[in-house]
Amino acid sequence: MRTLCAALLVFVLLLVPVYSEANDAIQEQINKNSAQIAELQKEIAKLQTELNATSQQKQTLQSTVASYNLNIQKTTKSISLTNTQISQKDTEIGRLSGSISTTANNIDGVKGQIANSLRQLDMLEQEPMAVMLLGGGTLSSFFDEATALAALRLGLQDRVVALSDLKTDLTVSKDVAEDKRDELARLQQKLAQEKQSLAVARDEQNKLLQQTKNKESNYQALIAQKQAEQAAFERVLFELASQLKSADATNIPQAGSGVLRWPLDAPFITQQFGKTIDAGRLYTSGTHDGIDMRASVGTPVRAALSGTVFEVNQGAVAACQYGKWVIVKHANGLATLYAHLSTINVQKGQTVTTGQVVGLAGNTGYATGPHLHFTVYLAEALSLKQYTCKSGYTVTVPIAPLNAYLNPVSYLTRL
Repeated sequence: MRTLCAALLVFVLLLVPVYSEANDAIQEQINKNSAQIAELQKEIAKLQTELNATSQQKQTLQSTVASYNLNIQKTTKSISLTNTQISQKDTEIGRLSGSISTTANNIDGVKGQIANSLRQLDMLEQEPMAVMLLGGGTLSSFFDEATALAALRLGLQDRVVALSDLKTDLTVSKDVAEDKRDELARLQQKLAQEKQSLAVARDEQNKLLQQTKNKESNYQALIAQKQAEQAAFERVLFELASQLKSADATNIPQAGSGVLRWPLDAPFITQQFGKTIDAGRLYTSGTHDGIDMRASVGTPVRAALSGTVFEVNQGAVAACQYGKWVIVKHANGLATLYAHLSTINVQKGQTVTTGQVVGLAGNTGYATGPHLHFTVYLAEALSLKQYTCKSGYTVTVPIAPLNAYLNPVSYLTRL
């Protein structure tokens, strides 16, 4: 019996978790992925710098095609980056799953050994000293067994503590793994978005080359036509707005409140709101009813605040006015317009959340280059009118009293 007790004691005290030696190989793979991610991020940043420089060049067919090519290259690199990030998260999840499995096995093993030890302990405690002496045992051996029994109790207490620690480790590992899976789902969504952006950019480039037949004269004629139609549209819009009664602006957030997030991840304003030098040069009324931001074709455009999609405009009618656009009404009394989109990702009546992608940037309508036109309205004063473009299409036009056009910068968060 003493030999059995001592053996149990040694086994219980030496029972320790065993970790997979494969962790080193997994960590090495994660390190390689991290290096690849860093390199891809550098390449994307370089392409973005080249893209910005190209967009500032004189507007020619050659520079526009070069801009599309750079955007396609950048998006392709972004797709590679996201794929690498997904691969890294898969590796991390695999490692965590292995750790969880190992920890769970350790817990099961400790539980089994503790249960077996408790049974043996119960047997030892129930055996009277007289029975042991009658069976040939000695008083010395009895006390040896008692000492071993006390040590075994202490060993079991230590294993109970260890078991509790293992359970905590398992819980933490499980939480981390769930977080990694959530992050992986977001990366997969991002990848799908980047693939959509790449397809849009390629389609736009091919469309432009078909329209111009790769001739600079055709391209400049197309630009001139858009500029003339934009001026006519803007004049009609201003006249309509001037005829409307002033709106009550008392129940909206105060200017400077920063209640709206920027609709682009990396915003850069190319045309300010209101009466500016450029507005006087570009618009018949001498004022600009929103802000323009640099955005290459396929750039995700996000809702500035949660709300309900009030109206969308897409399809063949995208050839004039604001092109493809989305208006979202918000609960705080504001409404936001996202115009010249290449693709619309939401439907009329749909509820959207802050930061949700409502579409991809483009140059539809009377835009002479890819960008995002962003307008903020007093929502209650916003209405829809019909407008017939020179192309013959009749489209829906958002219209509001002049004082219902608000400076977007006054409501956007500070950069």
